[in-house]
Order: sequence, then structure tokens, then C-alpha cells
Amino acid sequence: MHMEMIKIVVAGPRGRMGIAALNLIKNTEHFTLVGAVDRINNGRKVSDVEGLPQLDAPIYTDIEECFSAVKPDVLLDLTTPEVGRLHTEIALNHGVRPVVGTTGFSQEGLDKISKQAEDKGIGAIIAPNFAIGAILMMKFSQMAAKYFQDVEIIELHHDKKLDAPSGTAAKTAELISSVREYKKQGHPDEKETMQGARGATYDGIHLHSVRLPGLIAHQEVLFGGDGQMLTIRHDSFNRESFMSGVRLAIETVMKIDLLVYGLENIIE
Repeated sequence: MHMEMIKIVVAGPRGRMGIAALNLIKNTEHFTLVGAVDRINNGRKVSDVEGLPQLDAPIYTDIEECFSAVKPDVLLDLTTPEVGRLHTEIALNHGVRPVVGTTGFSQEGLDKISKQAEDKGIGAIIAPNFAIGAILMMKFSQMAAKYFQDVEIIELHHDKKLDAPSGTAAKTAELISSVREYKKQGHPDEKETMQGARGATYDGIHLHSVRLPGLIAHQEVLFGGDGQMLTIRHDSFNRESFMSGVRLAIETVMKIDLLVYGLENIIE
């Protein structure tokens, strides 16, 4: 089956996710890189930058200039939460479909983007996690939460991560709380003798964030019941673990005309 060529701009090409994504685009027949957005290297080609794959696409520091010059179909944004939010809005204004791999969008921010995508009649995908296994972990946790009310989430990431808890942990708590009756966990008279010992709480669910060098992205969801515990765990050992999800998101965003938040909404 011959697929239509999809023209892609990558924002954040020098990050570890960015490099993995550039390689994905290079090795995918129906993907083509038409530009990159980077806060340095303006005017150079991707292939001129040490450590980046041999791709001839031009680099821009100004995203508006990039969109006007190369007219892409999709913006793949792998930057920081603040920059990602801004880029998403600019992309939609230019009729470019954003696929955003950064977390930290507020409900208000998501609503704004959702309306913008709808007004423009184009797709947008915001994915707190691109690993298919992590999406399944979230789905399985939601299934288990119907039977186990007591649950804690532990997420473990590398020490360069800027936000805590992770978008995946927050999204998992949200999915669980949609099927779980509210319950405040632990002893009713529990006291923290050191602040934060019990982690953050979302609807009575405790979330714990671990940050250590050597880790990539890991999460376990612990469900406790009478005399038993169920652990659902996912580990990403490298950035390639995210690429099948990135590819799926880029292909899917071309076929939809609204905002999808979370890949669990596009996998069966």
C-alpha cells in the first residue's frame, strides 16, 4: 500500500528524543523532514550539526518563519512544556497539525487547544507518553481500579526531567479516578513527620516521583487488597521505546480533525 508522503518539522532536534525521532523520519518511507526548529543553529542544515543524522532539512530559530518557508503537514514537538504549549498554538494558527510529546498542559490549556483545533478543522495529538507499553499499563490500571480501591503510583525518571509528577503518572491517576470511588488512603489520623513523605495526592491516590541518573522512564501502579497486591509496571530502557508511538501519532493526526490527549484514545 502506497502511503501519502507526510512533511514533518521537528522542534527540539538535539534532545535525545529529537535525535531518535530524526532517525525514525529518516528510516520511514512515507515521512520526510522538511525543517527543524532549534534555539541555536539558525540557517544551518540538520546534517551540519554534530551528532544529528544526515538529513538536508534547514534549521530555523523562528518557528513562524519555518512554517511559512517549508509549509509542513505536521509539527513534532519534543521541547519543554512552556515552549511546547506556545509551538502548539502557533502550529494550529498556521494550519499545521501538532504532535506534542511534552507534558504539563493544564486543563485550561488543553481546552484552548481543543477549541483551536476544532475551529481550524485539523487534528492535534498531545501525548504524555509515546510508549505503547506505557499506554497499556494505564489502560490495565484503569481496569484493575474497579476491583481495588487502594492504589499508589510510583514513577521513576532520569534526573534531567523538569516536571514532577510525570504526565504519565498524572494521566494514570486521572484514568483510575474516573472509575474509582473516592477514598482517602492510609490511616485517617496519619501524620507526615517529614513533609511530602506520602507523596502528592490526586483524588485520594498517592503519587511518588523518583529522580535518579541512569533511569529513563518507569512507572509502577500498586493496588492493595486483603492479603494481596497487584503491581502493574512498565519500563522504557531507551528512547527507541517511544518511536512506534511517535509514528502512530504522526500517521493518525493526518486523519483526525480534533484534539486527542493521550495515545490510549487511538489504540484499540
